[in-house]
Amino acid sequence: QVQLVESGGGLVQPGGSTRLSCAASGFTFSTYAMSWYRQAPGKERELVATITSPGGSTNYADSMKGRFTISRDNAKNTVYLQMNSLKPEDTAVYYCHAEAIKMGRLLNYWGQGTQVTVSS
Repeated sequence: QVQLVESGGGLVQPGGSTRLSCAASGFTFSTYAMSWYRQAPGKERELVATITSPGGSTNYADSMKGRFTISRDNAKNTVYLQMNSLKPEDTAVYYCHAEAIKMGRLLNYWGQGTQVTVSS
């Protein structure tokens, strides 16, 4: 079955860095666009970054540009989110998302999320 398993969250100090990973299984990873979303308490889920496949083009929310980097390793079926210069407002649950159009149908999957807390 389809699984997206995030890891790498935790407590980070302001100005610090961390890297999230999302290991995918159960679908043809290399044919899906992969994204990271986040949801802070009391707020709606928002898009953080997307990376396409096979081209590997990336797109970021304005507030993350220059601080976050999304990448993928199709050989390992894994997508990453490198987060630098973290701020308290980056505190949220971060979710991995996979999306593709197959035979005219939109298919998309979510991970269970990983908590990132930015605090001193």
